[in-house]
Amino acid sequence: MDADVFALQETKITDDAFAKLMQAHRYEGFEHYSFAAEKAGYSSLAVFTRHTPLSVTNGLGIEEFDREGRVQTVEFDDFYVINAYFPNSQRDLKRLDYKMAFNNAMLEYMNGLREKKHVALCGDFNVSHQEIDLTNPKRNKRNAGFCPEERAWFTEMLE
Repeated sequence: MDADVFALQETKITDDAFAKLMQAHRYEGFEHYSFAAEKAGYSSLAVFTRHTPLSVTNGLGIEEFDREGRVQTVEFDDFYVINAYFPNSQRDLKRLDYKMAFNNAMLEYMNGLREKKHVALCGDFNVSHQEIDLTNPKRNKRNAGFCPEERAWFTEMLE
């Protein structure tokens, strides 16, 4: 592996378990950071980097999102890497409002960082942006990850 930074989403591991795993399996040349959800076996993130970051921040500073272990920000001299695991809007779009609130908070957060330096946003967005991203887009128009609200937000974020 020749990456300088790599990010994992949905690790579903506690910070303590992650630390034990890292002790057992040495990743020569990499520092590693985890951010676990409060609920064991849920969500959670990890970042590995060859370069010592200036800082590592867990969360957006919004408790309803942060307790799910969804955002990690690693700051380097010239840029930030945001590792994000976006919520799934779930069957019947049960969590669509929650996801859209998260998406909007993420966009605001990312844009705030962009005022300081470049940002690389990576992760699992839980969205299929365009029809070409699905086998059967017509059947999925109001399904989780492909509803108009999620797709429009993704377009906005890319812009």
